[in-house]
Amino acid sequence: MTKSTNLRSLSAQLIERVIDKGESLSAILPGAQKKLADKDGALLQELCFGVLRTLPQLEALIGKLMARPLTGKQRVLHYLIMVGLYQLLYTRVPAHAALAETVAGAEVLKRTNLKGVINGVLRQFQRQQAELIADVAQGPQKHLHPAWLLQRLQKAWPDNWQHIVDANNQRPPMWLRVNRQHHSRDAWLALLNENEKTAFADDQAPDALRLASPAPVSQLPGFVDGWVTVQDLSAQRCALLLAPQNGEQILDLCAAPGGKTTHILEIAPEAQVMAVDVDDQRLLRVKENLQRLNLQAEVKQGDGREPQKWCGDRLFDRILLDAPCSATGVIRRHPDIKWLRRDRDIAELASLQRDILDAIWPRLKPGGTLLYATCSVLPEENQMQIQAFLSRHADAHAETLPGGKTDGLQVFPTVEGGDGFFYAKLVKAH
Repeated sequence: MTKSTNLRSLSAQLIERVIDKGESLSAILPGAQKKLADKDGALLQELCFGVLRTLPQLEALIGKLMARPLTGKQRVLHYLIMVGLYQLLYTRVPAHAALAETVAGAEVLKRTNLKGVINGVLRQFQRQQAELIADVAQGPQKHLHPAWLLQRLQKAWPDNWQHIVDANNQRPPMWLRVNRQHHSRDAWLALLNENEKTAFADDQAPDALRLASPAPVSQLPGFVDGWVTVQDLSAQRCALLLAPQNGEQILDLCAAPGGKTTHILEIAPEAQVMAVDVDDQRLLRVKENLQRLNLQAEVKQGDGREPQKWCGDRLFDRILLDAPCSATGVIRRHPDIKWLRRDRDIAELASLQRDILDAIWPRLKPGGTLLYATCSVLPEENQMQIQAFLSRHADAHAETLPGGKTDGLQVFPTVEGGDGFFYAKLVKAH
């Protein structure tokens, strides 16, 4: 590997863009990975995700190791030190290699004069590791969440918040959806076992398998031919709860990147599906997924608050609204969410959800079904949103979902289960 592709310096630069500039790691990481070999791309992701997952702990450690934080043009080196600490704490990278590559990262970042500082800080950490870890394990940083989010979780879920936080701090499991148009789940699982890989089925989701350990899609039998899709268990439940039927007019709103659109069509291949999203770039992913699975849908760019602009007077038998939300249920997959979201965002998102719900409800046929879903665990976006909607719309009633209540079903992230998700099934009166 050349110095120009020092993964530690590249990680530090990406983390700086997330923390100091508010950029999404999901948006900037793939571009950086494209320039790297697969193995290096995987390590880059591990370093970025890991630092963002454990950020408060790493900040607390640096606070004890350095008299003054690095600021201004030297700020990127603050994140480089975090990358070094993360490797020493959480990866199998040999300590001497982690140290050497992290110090070399300062050279790539043209901060040669501070190589000694970085080396000194990391070596001091090695010497005092047990004592330092014990120190920072006592403070509020031990939960690895921002204070505002922790307070919301504790208030909303006094009996469950600790489990939610613990699940958020884990690496996520890799769930797959077997394409029932090609194979039964058991038949595809047999193919997987022939490739010496193990997976576990879910009782409630007939197409879902959890890999014993994550693997590249290139190692999944028939992935390029559309036999299987990577999709979390909780996301798979959306299409199952929607229960699409052949011949129906179905709208998937806020559809990108298309996992739910394609699942709807695998369940009901003769349904007429329109997939709509406000983001043109993310719609490219919808088209790619449809193409790989050899499925057909009408794909349109549009704002959910203005349906007349993209569907005119058209009515739908079923609508899946996977609403824009805080994504607080998928933090383990996107740890940057903890640092990109702000407390004030929740009220703004709830207002947007309300506007979309009210705008799209008239597009549902009498007797039709709207499934409202979010990957959030916050009541303002979920139960409270549905209660308010039902009070505004006399022609709507909510079906009680298995395990849920009349205002919907909230699931929490679990270590080997699905992500945090909310579902409410709204039926329009005839």
